[in-house]
Amino acid sequence: MMIISSKKRYDLPESNMDVDHSGKNLLFAGVGGQGILLVSELAARAAIHAGFDAKKTEVHGAAQRGGSVVSHVRFGPKVYSPLSPAGEVDILLSLEQLEGLRWAHYVREGGLIVLNDEIRVPARLTDKSVEYPQNIEQFLTNKGYRVVCLDANSVATGLGTYRAANTVLLGAMANQTGIEDDHWKAVMKESLNPKILDLNIRAFEKGRELVRVYHQNAP
Repeated sequence: MMIISSKKRYDLPESNMDVDHSGKNLLFAGVGGQGILLVSELAARAAIHAGFDAKKTEVHGAAQRGGSVVSHVRFGPKVYSPLSPAGEVDILLSLEQLEGLRWAHYVREGGLIVLNDEIRVPARLTDKSVEYPQNIEQFLTNKGYRVVCLDANSVATGLGTYRAANTVLLGAMANQTGIEDDHWKAVMKESLNPKILDLNIRAFEKGRELVRVYHQNAP
């Protein structure tokens, strides 16, 4: 199926619109200030709301200075550890391209990477002659991953603020988890400040819209 972002057009895997009772391993990556911990918390809560056992953990270093932030979420009938082993993640959501590259080895063969089309040069590279990797989306695709690269910042800015880019990507990813829409919206209403709730629900819906299943209307 196809989606259209503000920049490009992409082939996407078909959404699983039915509840997947086997569960999923999810990984969220980005840098400090992008809201990775918020969307991973919403994912864990949505899984619990849908009746799954779920566990979450996070690792972050100098997050306030733009350091790497990563959060594991696992859900299923029964989950014993919050950490997904390398090579067993079903879906990686990355809010920055280099972080997507950094954590891609955790994704299983044929797994999905939802990548924000954003580049943030790490502070440690600004004073050294080290080049930021180029063509990350194509590199990951060539490695056998299913890659969806969206300009979530532009989409979020069009809705009111670039800060909702994390929720745009969450909506795009949610379509692939098997967790139905009402569970996601319920936990957003429970978890988010009312002042930003409407914006984030619209951002989430926009992300889902970007990956809606076009083939359902095909003859």
